[in-house]
Order: sequence, then C-alpha cells, then structure tokens
Amino acid sequence: MARKIGSRYTAHQVLGRGSAGTVWLGEGPDGPVAVKLLREDLASDQELVGRFVQERTALLGLDHPHIVSVHDLVVDGNDLALVMDLVRGTDLRTRLDRERRMAPEAAVAIVADVADALAAAHAAGVVHRDVKPENVLLDMQGPLGPGGAHPALLTDFGVAKLIDTPRRTRATKIIGTPDYLAPEIVEGLPPRAAVDIYALATVLYELLAGFTPFGGGHPGAVLRRHVTETVAPLPGIPDELWQLLVQCLAKAPASRLRASELAARLREQLPSLAGMPPLDVDEPGSEPEEDEGAEDPAEGTEGGTAAGARGEPRVRRGAVPLVPGAKPDSNRDTHTSMRVPGPDELAGGARGTARVPRAAGAPRPGSARNRAMARRRRLTLGAAALVLVAAVGLGAWAALSDDEGDVPPQDSNNSAPAVP
Repeated sequence: MARKIGSRYTAHQVLGRGSAGTVWLGEGPDGPVAVKLLREDLASDQELVGRFVQERTALLGLDHPHIVSVHDLVVDGNDLALVMDLVRGTDLRTRLDRERRMAPEAAVAIVADVADALAAAHAAGVVHRDVKPENVLLDMQGPLGPGGAHPALLTDFGVAKLIDTPRRTRATKIIGTPDYLAPEIVEGLPPRAAVDIYALATVLYELLAGFTPFGGGHPGAVLRRHVTETVAPLPGIPDELWQLLVQCLAKAPASRLRASELAARLREQLPSLAGMPPLDVDEPGSEPEEDEGAEDPAEGTEGGTAAGARGEPRVRRGAVPLVPGAKPDSNRDTHTSMRVPGPDELAGGARGTARVPRAAGAPRPGSARNRAMARRRRLTLGAAALVLVAAVGLGAWAALSDDEGDVPPQDSNNSAPAVP
C-alpha cells in the first residue's frame, strides 16, 4: 500500500527492515528512490529531529561513486526519512548468508571500494560509526571488478550519530553493533575516523573467514574480546594481506591506517590474490558433524536453522536480510544499547575467551571430539610403547640365545685323566 512521504515522495513497497527503520521503494520528482523511514519513536524525539536537521548539510554533501547519496531529508509529522539513491542489488550481509565466505580477490576488491567511500567521508569530517555488511550495498547493474566483485556502496551515513543523542544515551551506554565496535568505543572514548577503519577490517576478516574475529556469545563477552584479545591468524591467508589486517585491527587507534592508505594498499594486493579460492577454515566454537544424523548446533537458536542432510542453506548468526518481514537479530542490531563494561571486567576474563580459527575439520579444543581424539592418541601411543618394549625384549632374548650357542662343545678325547 502506497504512502506519502512529505509532499514530494511516495513510498510503494518495503524493501527491507532494520533496527533503525524501514527501507521503502519510493518515487520522487526525478524517478525511483529509496526512502529510509526511521522508527516512530525516533521521529517523536524533538531533540533528535533538531539534530537530524542540523546534519542535513553534511549528509547531503557526501558525493562519491561508492557512497549511496542522500537526496533529501524529510521531517513531516511523525515521518522522519532519508531519501537516497536506489541501488539495484543486494547488501553484503545477504551475500554472506548465501556464500558464507568469499574468495580473497573479490573480498579485497569490495573492501577497497568501501575504504574509498570512507576516505571521502572522513575528508568531509563525517565518521560513519556503523560500518558492517548490512550497510554495504552491491550494485548488480554495475561493471564487475576483480574476482567478479560488484561495485560496493556504503550507506546509512549519520544514522548512528543521529540516534546517539545525549538524552537517549548516557556515558554508561554504548551505541553500535558489538562485532564491529573498536576498543576505544568500548572504553568510552569518542568515536573518531579510526573506528571506521577497525570496523572495515573486521568486515574484511569476516568476508575471508565467514565469521568475525571477536564475535560469538553474549555481547559483553564480545566487547571484552575487542579490548583484551589479539586477533588470531587465519590459516591460508597471504602474509602481506594478514599484516595489513593486523595493523587495521590494532587496539591503538593511531596505529591504524587512514582510509585512503587502506584502499591503496588493498588494491596493491589484488594481483597476488587472483584465482585464489575461499579459505577453508572452521569457526571457533563450531563442531564439524561426524555423521549425517548429528544434531545441528544452530537448530533451535535465534537466527539459526538446521542445515545438515536436508541440504538447506544455514542462516548465519545475526543475519539481517533485506527482505520484507525480516526479523533482526538482537546481537546484530545497528543500534544495540549495551552497558559499558567496568575496568575490572575489561581487565579480567581474557583467558579462555580467545577464538582461534581452525583448519576445516579440526576439532575444537576442549570439545568431546577433541578429548576422544586425545584418548585415541594416548591408546595408540601406549600400544606402540608396548610393541616397542616387546620388540626390545625379544631382541635381547635372541641375542642371549645366540651367545650361548657360540660356546664350543667339550672334546671327549681331550678330557682330563681321571684321578685315581
């Protein structure tokens, strides 16, 4: 059912839903547009509406081939909307849900496009603050790039900043998506351009591995890992690309590259990545199924469905697909409100929370399968030791037998005369 958005736009159908609002296919004076209609509770916040209007100039001024341009901001009654370019394609989260991980060449090409977009935004003094796959759109009508990658466009600039108003959040709250939050945000520092670099490096890690480096479990555990854990290496990743990732995931913001530097360095990697297949690694904490009837660990959990023998695609944790009626996962909401962990919580608990990627098929440390394999190894080593001991014993017995057989027999003709 169509609805009017202001006096110039008409929204015809829902394209997708997120935690901040709903995206509609709309029509304006110059043709089709995408209209992001923010939630009604946000539209009723007069302080937020004032801030929304103040941000108008900055948002309308972002013009770059890899940024979804904002054409207009509408404040009309209970409607608070951003009118944007309509991108004919899908979002990066949807592609990850379908493919789980991408070939390194395509992943790096997409992230390089996003880095270019961030470079333009940062030069204009705008920090995105919510870089993640849901906010990267793939233009299916654009020319294919390296590895068959579609052009990537970054969207939702300014939404996190608009919602993060002093009245809605206090110093004890964090606004953001846990998996992609830079350590300095967790520690309560103001977000600068470096937080976008950290989030983008996390996205690249996820495109390569199929999971984020510090995600999984309760949001509080995720926040702690960002502050205390060191990113674990990915088996099979080229060393130069890995060093680039490590630098951009540094805990200290000053150690990270600028967006323009990251884009240039990533494109330098593309020739060496041509033809490289996706990495073959297992997510930390996951167990490969040992038999066809094994229970799927995702079954019965929020955002997860059974895959297994039925051949159905597994819905990844936290998927927020751009389809009508989609239910967002609370762990991936754009504006999840979380308590800032205290210093004692951030200082402790690091041991045991590390999530080390494993080669495909390798058991998870401490799992039942890992313990069973360890028992089998001990039994095998014990049996080998027994065989070795038996072999040594037999060898010694044989050697002694040979020594006894070498004693010459006594000659009866040479025997000593009997004593009378």
